[in-house]
Amino acid sequence: MKQEQIEDELISYSPCRYHGSRMLFRGPRKRLNQPYLAFVGGTATYGKFIEHPFPYLVEKAMRQPAVNLGCINGGIDAFLGDPAVTEICQNADLTVLQIMGANVISNRFYSVHPRRNDRFVGASSVMQAIYPDVDFTGFSFTRHMLGALQTRSTDRFETIVTELRTAWTARMRRFIEMLGRPPMLLWLSDTAPSDVHWSANPNQLQADPLFVTKTMVEDLRPLVRDIVYVTPSREALSQGVKGMVFPPSQRQAASEMLGVSCHREAAEQLVPAIREQLYAL
Repeated sequence: MKQEQIEDELISYSPCRYHGSRMLFRGPRKRLNQPYLAFVGGTATYGKFIEHPFPYLVEKAMRQPAVNLGCINGGIDAFLGDPAVTEICQNADLTVLQIMGANVISNRFYSVHPRRNDRFVGASSVMQAIYPDVDFTGFSFTRHMLGALQTRSTDRFETIVTELRTAWTARMRRFIEMLGRPPMLLWLSDTAPSDVHWSANPNQLQADPLFVTKTMVEDLRPLVRDIVYVTPSREALSQGVKGMVFPPSQRQAASEMLGVSCHREAAEQLVPAIREQLYAL
Protein backbone atom coordinates (compact mmCIF):
# COMPACT_ATOMS: atom_id res chain seq x y z
CA MET A 1 0.00 0.00 0.00
CA LYS A 2 1.27 3.46 -0.85
CA GLN A 3 2.50 5.66 2.01
CA GLU A 4 -0.04 8.42 1.31
CA GLN A 5 -2.86 5.85 1.56
CA ILE A 6 -1.57 4.69 4.92
CA GLU A 7 -1.34 8.28 6.13
CA ASP A 8 -4.87 9.06 4.97
CA GLU A 9 -6.23 6.20 7.06
CA LEU A 10 -5.03 7.80 10.30
CA ILE A 11 -8.03 10.14 10.34
CA SER A 12 -11.40 9.90 8.61
CA TYR A 13 -11.97 13.03 6.52
CA SER A 14 -14.75 11.32 4.53
CA PRO A 15 -14.01 13.50 1.46
CA CYS A 16 -17.07 14.37 -0.58
CA ARG A 17 -18.34 16.61 -3.37
CA TYR A 18 -21.47 18.72 -3.66
CA HIS A 19 -23.50 19.46 -6.80
CA GLY A 20 -20.76 18.33 -9.16
CA SER A 21 -18.10 20.61 -7.66
CA ARG A 22 -14.56 19.75 -8.69
CA MET A 23 -13.41 20.41 -5.13
CA LEU A 24 -13.25 17.71 -2.47
CA PHE A 25 -14.64 18.86 0.86
CA ARG A 26 -14.53 17.31 4.29
CA GLY A 27 -17.40 14.97 4.98
CA PRO A 28 -19.48 13.23 5.83
CA ARG A 29 -21.67 14.72 3.10
CA LYS A 30 -24.60 16.65 4.56
CA ARG A 31 -28.16 16.75 3.31
CA LEU A 32 -29.01 20.15 1.89
CA ASN A 33 -32.80 19.82 2.06
CA GLN A 34 -32.92 20.85 5.71
CA PRO A 35 -31.65 23.96 7.60
CA TYR A 36 -27.86 24.07 7.80
CA LEU A 37 -24.86 26.31 8.42
CA ALA A 38 -22.09 26.68 5.84
CA PHE A 39 -18.41 27.11 6.65
CA VAL A 40 -16.08 28.37 3.92
CA GLY A 41 -12.34 28.68 4.43
CA GLY A 42 -8.87 27.25 4.13
CA THR A 43 -6.91 24.56 5.94
CA ALA A 44 -8.15 25.55 9.41
CA THR A 45 -11.80 25.28 8.38
CA TYR A 46 -11.14 21.91 6.73
CA GLY A 47 -9.42 20.82 9.92
CA LYS A 48 -6.42 18.98 8.58
CA PHE A 49 -4.97 16.69 11.29
CA ILE A 50 -7.92 17.63 13.55
CA GLU A 51 -10.47 14.93 14.33
CA HIS A 52 -13.15 17.43 15.37
CA PRO A 53 -12.51 20.83 13.72
CA PHE A 54 -14.46 23.91 14.77
CA PRO A 55 -17.29 23.50 12.19
CA TYR A 56 -18.01 20.08 13.71
CA LEU A 57 -17.90 21.50 17.25
CA VAL A 58 -20.30 24.28 16.26
CA GLU A 59 -22.61 21.72 14.68
CA LYS A 60 -22.77 19.70 17.89
CA ALA A 61 -23.32 22.77 20.08
CA MET A 62 -25.96 24.26 17.78
CA ARG A 63 -27.60 20.89 16.97
CA GLN A 64 -27.75 22.02 13.37
CA PRO A 65 -25.90 20.46 10.41
CA ALA A 66 -22.73 22.28 9.38
CA VAL A 67 -21.53 21.92 5.79
CA ASN A 68 -17.74 22.06 5.88
CA LEU A 69 -16.56 23.73 2.65
CA GLY A 70 -13.00 24.15 3.85
CA CYS A 71 -10.28 23.72 1.25
CA ILE A 72 -6.73 22.72 2.18
CA ASN A 73 -4.38 25.55 1.17
CA GLY A 74 -7.34 27.31 -0.42
CA GLY A 75 -7.90 31.03 -0.88
CA ILE A 76 -10.90 33.05 -1.97
CA ASP A 77 -10.15 32.27 -5.65
CA ALA A 78 -10.99 28.60 -5.13
CA PHE A 79 -14.52 29.47 -4.06
CA LEU A 80 -15.15 32.23 -6.56
CA GLY A 81 -14.67 29.69 -9.32
CA ASP A 82 -17.06 27.12 -7.87
CA PRO A 83 -20.79 27.76 -8.47
CA ALA A 84 -21.69 24.86 -6.17
CA VAL A 85 -20.17 26.65 -3.19
CA THR A 86 -22.09 29.82 -3.99
CA GLU A 87 -25.37 27.92 -4.23
CA ILE A 88 -24.81 26.10 -0.95
CA CYS A 89 -24.04 29.36 0.84
CA GLN A 90 -27.01 31.13 -0.70
CA ASN A 91 -29.31 28.49 0.77
CA ALA A 92 -27.64 28.28 4.18
CA ASP A 93 -29.17 29.80 7.29
CA LEU A 94 -25.81 31.48 7.80
CA THR A 95 -22.38 31.26 6.16
CA VAL A 96 -19.19 31.63 8.18
CA LEU A 97 -16.38 32.80 5.90
CA GLN A 98 -12.85 32.34 7.23
CA ILE A 99 -10.50 35.16 6.25
CA MET A 100 -7.77 33.67 4.06
CA GLY A 101 -4.46 35.13 2.94
CA ALA A 102 -3.84 37.66 0.20
CA ASN A 103 -0.94 35.64 -1.19
CA VAL A 104 -3.09 32.77 -2.48
CA ILE A 105 -4.96 34.64 -5.22
CA SER A 106 -4.13 35.32 -8.85
CA ASN A 107 -3.29 38.95 -9.56
CA ARG A 108 -1.53 41.24 -12.02
CA PHE A 109 1.84 39.81 -11.05
CA TYR A 110 1.34 36.07 -10.78
CA SER A 111 -1.25 33.31 -11.09
CA VAL A 112 -2.09 30.44 -8.75
CA HIS A 113 -3.67 27.02 -9.19
CA PRO A 114 -7.48 27.38 -9.40
CA ARG A 115 -8.09 25.03 -6.46
CA ARG A 116 -4.79 24.56 -4.64
CA ASN A 117 -4.30 28.29 -4.36
CA ASP A 118 -0.98 28.02 -2.54
CA ARG A 119 0.54 26.65 -5.76
CA PHE A 120 2.45 29.16 -7.85
CA VAL A 121 1.65 28.74 -11.56
CA GLY A 122 3.58 31.52 -13.23
CA ALA A 123 4.72 35.14 -13.25
CA SER A 124 3.19 37.73 -15.57
CA SER A 125 5.24 39.84 -17.97
CA VAL A 126 4.75 42.74 -15.55
CA MET A 127 6.29 40.73 -12.71
CA GLN A 128 9.19 39.65 -14.88
CA ALA A 129 9.82 43.26 -15.83
CA ILE A 130 9.94 44.29 -12.15
CA TYR A 131 12.20 41.35 -11.26
CA PRO A 132 14.38 40.70 -14.32
CA ASP A 133 16.97 39.19 -11.97
CA VAL A 134 14.67 36.38 -10.79
CA ASP A 135 14.11 32.98 -12.43
CA PHE A 136 10.49 32.17 -11.58
CA THR A 137 10.63 28.64 -12.96
CA GLY A 138 12.16 27.45 -9.70
CA PHE A 139 9.12 28.22 -7.54
CA SER A 140 6.24 25.88 -6.75
CA PHE A 141 4.56 27.73 -3.86
CA THR A 142 3.54 31.37 -3.46
CA ARG A 143 5.02 31.84 0.01
CA HIS A 144 8.42 30.54 -1.11
CA MET A 145 8.34 32.81 -4.14
CA LEU A 146 7.33 35.87 -2.12
CA GLY A 147 10.08 35.21 0.40
CA ALA A 148 12.66 35.23 -2.37
CA LEU A 149 11.30 38.48 -3.80
CA GLN A 150 11.23 40.19 -0.41
CA THR A 151 14.95 39.58 0.09
CA ARG A 152 15.73 41.21 -3.29
CA SER A 153 14.25 44.64 -2.71
CA THR A 154 11.95 46.16 -0.10
CA ASP A 155 10.75 48.86 -2.51
CA ARG A 156 9.91 46.45 -5.30
CA PHE A 157 8.25 44.08 -2.85
CA GLU A 158 6.05 46.88 -1.52
CA THR A 159 4.52 47.09 -5.01
CA ILE A 160 3.68 43.39 -4.86
CA VAL A 161 2.10 43.63 -1.40
CA THR A 162 -0.05 46.58 -2.47
CA GLU A 163 -1.31 44.64 -5.49
CA LEU A 164 -2.11 41.55 -3.41
CA ARG A 165 -4.11 43.59 -0.92
CA THR A 166 -6.03 45.37 -3.65
CA ALA A 167 -6.85 42.09 -5.37
CA TRP A 168 -7.86 40.46 -2.07
CA THR A 169 -10.29 43.24 -1.22
CA ALA A 170 -11.88 43.12 -4.66
CA ARG A 171 -12.29 39.31 -4.55
CA MET A 172 -13.73 39.33 -1.04
CA ARG A 173 -16.28 41.97 -1.95
CA ARG A 174 -17.22 40.08 -5.08
CA PHE A 175 -17.67 36.77 -3.26
CA ILE A 176 -19.70 38.32 -0.45
CA GLU A 177 -21.99 39.99 -2.97
CA MET A 178 -22.42 36.69 -4.84
CA LEU A 179 -23.72 35.01 -1.69
CA GLY A 180 -26.82 37.20 -1.55
CA ARG A 181 -27.11 36.77 2.22
CA PRO A 182 -24.38 38.59 4.18
CA PRO A 183 -22.01 36.07 5.78
CA MET A 184 -20.17 36.20 9.09
CA LEU A 185 -16.42 36.72 8.78
CA LEU A 186 -14.01 34.75 10.93
CA TRP A 187 -10.48 35.83 11.73
CA LEU A 188 -8.70 32.72 13.03
CA SER A 189 -4.99 33.16 13.59
CA ASP A 190 -2.34 32.85 16.28
CA THR A 191 -1.82 36.62 15.97
CA ALA A 192 -4.36 39.41 16.32
CA PRO A 193 -5.13 41.54 13.24
CA SER A 194 -2.96 44.63 12.96
CA ASP A 195 -2.14 47.55 10.70
CA VAL A 196 1.56 47.43 11.49
CA HIS A 197 3.64 47.58 8.31
CA TRP A 198 4.67 44.15 7.07
CA SER A 199 8.37 45.04 7.18
CA ALA A 200 8.18 45.64 10.95
CA ASN A 201 7.73 41.91 11.58
CA PRO A 202 10.73 39.76 10.64
CA ASN A 203 8.45 36.71 10.57
CA GLN A 204 5.73 38.38 8.51
CA LEU A 205 5.92 35.86 5.67
CA GLN A 206 5.03 33.09 8.13
CA ALA A 207 1.90 34.96 9.25
CA ASP A 208 -1.57 33.75 8.33
CA PRO A 209 -3.70 35.21 6.82
CA LEU A 210 -0.75 36.72 5.00
CA PHE A 211 -0.80 40.49 4.27
CA VAL A 212 -4.35 40.98 5.52
CA THR A 213 -4.62 43.98 7.85
CA LYS A 214 -7.26 44.89 10.40
CA THR A 215 -8.35 47.84 8.26
CA MET A 216 -8.85 45.54 5.27
CA VAL A 217 -11.13 43.33 7.35
CA GLU A 218 -13.05 46.18 8.97
CA ASP A 219 -13.66 47.79 5.58
CA LEU A 220 -15.83 44.75 4.81
CA ARG A 221 -18.01 45.19 7.91
CA PRO A 222 -20.86 47.01 6.07
CA LEU A 223 -21.18 43.96 3.78
CA VAL A 224 -21.35 41.25 6.46
CA ARG A 225 -23.49 40.29 9.44
CA ASP A 226 -20.63 40.23 11.92
CA ILE A 227 -16.88 39.76 12.28
CA VAL A 228 -15.59 37.31 14.87
CA TYR A 229 -11.95 37.67 15.81
CA VAL A 230 -10.45 34.51 17.29
CA THR A 231 -6.89 34.63 18.53
CA PRO A 232 -6.29 31.48 20.58
CA SER A 233 -5.06 31.89 24.13
CA ARG A 234 -1.45 31.32 25.09
CA GLU A 235 -2.53 28.16 26.88
CA ALA A 236 -4.22 26.79 23.75
CA LEU A 237 -1.23 27.60 21.57
CA SER A 238 1.13 25.97 24.06
CA GLN A 239 -0.61 22.61 23.51
CA GLY A 240 1.09 22.37 20.12
CA VAL A 241 0.24 19.13 18.32
CA LYS A 242 -1.30 17.45 21.35
CA GLY A 243 -4.42 15.59 20.24
CA MET A 244 -3.75 16.11 16.52
CA VAL A 245 -3.71 13.05 14.24
CA PHE A 246 -0.86 12.81 11.74
CA PRO A 247 1.85 10.43 10.53
CA PRO A 248 5.42 11.01 11.78
CA SER A 249 6.43 12.43 8.40
CA GLN A 250 3.90 15.25 8.81
CA ARG A 251 4.85 16.38 12.31
CA GLN A 252 6.50 19.60 11.13
CA ALA A 253 3.48 20.51 9.00
CA ALA A 254 1.14 19.80 11.93
CA SER A 255 3.20 21.99 14.25
CA GLU A 256 2.58 24.96 11.97
CA MET A 257 -1.21 24.61 12.23
CA LEU A 258 -3.67 25.56 14.95
CA GLY A 259 -4.19 22.66 17.29
CA VAL A 260 -7.14 20.97 18.97
CA SER A 261 -7.50 23.51 21.78
CA CYS A 262 -7.44 26.37 19.26
CA HIS A 263 -10.35 24.81 17.37
CA ARG A 264 -12.22 24.41 20.65
CA GLU A 265 -11.75 28.08 21.51
CA ALA A 266 -12.85 29.10 18.01
CA ALA A 267 -16.08 27.13 18.41
CA GLU A 268 -16.68 28.62 21.84
CA GLN A 269 -16.56 32.12 20.38
CA LEU A 270 -18.52 31.28 17.25
CA VAL A 271 -21.49 29.58 18.86
CA PRO A 272 -22.89 32.61 20.75
CA ALA A 273 -22.16 34.88 17.78
CA ILE A 274 -23.99 32.55 15.39
CA ARG A 275 -26.93 32.18 17.76
CA GLU A 276 -27.25 35.94 18.01
CA GLN A 277 -27.32 36.29 14.22
CA LEU A 278 -29.81 33.47 13.71
CA TYR A 279 -32.19 34.90 16.29
CA ALA A 280 -31.95 38.28 14.57
CA LEU A 281 -33.01 36.85 11.20
